[in-house]
Amino acid sequence: MSGMRELLHLVEEPRACSYLPEQSASLEYRIVQNVTAKEYERLLERGYRRFGRQLFRPQCLACSRCVSVRFCASEFTPNAGLRRVLKRNRHIEVRHGRATMSPRHLELYGRYHDFMAENRGWTLDAISGADYYESFLAGGDQFGSEWLYYDGGELVGVALMDETPNAISLVYFFYEPAWRAFSPGTFSILVQLNYARERGKAYAYPGYWIAENSSMAYKDRFRPFEILAGRPTDAEAAQWTPHQAL
Repeated sequence: MSGMRELLHLVEEPRACSYLPEQSASLEYRIVQNVTAKEYERLLERGYRRFGRQLFRPQCLACSRCVSVRFCASEFTPNAGLRRVLKRNRHIEVRHGRATMSPRHLELYGRYHDFMAENRGWTLDAISGADYYESFLAGGDQFGSEWLYYDGGELVGVALMDETPNAISLVYFFYEPAWRAFSPGTFSILVQLNYARERGKAYAYPGYWIAENSSMAYKDRFRPFEILAGRPTDAEAAQWTPHQAL
């Protein structure tokens, strides 16, 4: 990987798991610069996710229930339930372009996290402009973008997405809580899967699937999908298995 420069590589000390409270968790972190889209695709294939310049993946010693998955975008066809979500959101205007930041981005992020803290028990997560830049804009110059969702001219959702030669990665999504009844998270995934399919991408990486956690279990609705075996190194081949075969 000639373009990538690694500044730091470490595994954090075990801590309480955010998704399975009875478990301890530990993440492997890599702080990198100058990652090309092709290099980043190889890291996605090995289970890494990206926030800013930071790459990470689970490195838990006693638990393997946090599973790396990827949707088979080229084979995906929405079922009747997913088509209903698309129909219910026909009024939403969708724009795609380079990732940006505005006061409305920060306000919307804050409203979403306040809502999730109250209704899902999330930790309150106030964000500054500098924090937003480092979390979502930094490090993605070559492959980062955003989807903006408007209702009647008002920004109601932001989805951060990375694009590599053969795939997309769904980085993060936040939205106006008043939109929640229309299944905005599902709608945003469908928008991005359609984008991937139209551009001949084989895969969409949505992150980790935890069947026992309600916030993470939804990913098995987007079939077919594949599961990564283990935690391959940069030098090892990544082995992905169709979920149906398990």
